[in-house]
This record gives sequence, structure tokens and C-alpha cells, in this order.
Amino acid sequence: MSAIVISEELLAEAKNFLDITWEDEDSDAKLKGQLRRGISYISAKTGVDTSAYAGENTNYRAQELLFNYLLYDRAGAVDQFKKNYKSDIVGLRIKWEVANASKSEG
Repeated sequence: MSAIVISEELLAEAKNFLDITWEDEDSDAKLKGQLRRGISYISAKTGVDTSAYAGENTNYRAQELLFNYLLYDRAGAVDQFKKNYKSDIVGLRIKWEVANASKSEG
């Protein structure tokens, strides 16, 4: 598995979502780690490609889940995120599988 690279675009969007308006290298490094963990978790549970969280092929539902994951992670409550967003994660997995099945058939 290759390392998850956090683009400046995704970092900026996450900071905007979290209302982080200051520039600090240590805070950015911590947020990048949280983003990596969130992408890894959500991708593993849904099958969504790790490149689908930012850029021209953004899956906005996956990105929304990621940003909500960040809220819980920053509060030290990732277990609560897993409980509260279980149905959203399952729904995204089903959508992703259906979309990819239709691409591979057509």
C-alpha cells in the first residue's frame, strides 16, 4: 500500500471546514496525520480510492465523511464517529460498488 499524500488543496479545505485560520507548521503536520488516518479508515471500510478526497474527481460524500471524522478525531472520539456514521459508511460503500460495477461492465 502506498503512502497517502495530502494535497495542499485538501489541507486547505479541511482547515476551512474546521475554521482554522492561522498558519502553523506543527498544526498542519498534525492535521495531515489526522487526514491520513481518516482517509485510510474510510477507504478501507468503503472501497473509495484514496485519491477521491480532493481534486477534479472528488467524491464529495467521502470528503464529507472525512471532514466529520476530523471533528471526532480532534475531540478524541473516533470510536463515536464509527458508531454515529456506520450507516453513512455502509451507504457509501454500496454506492461506490454499484458505480464501479457499472463502469467495469460498460
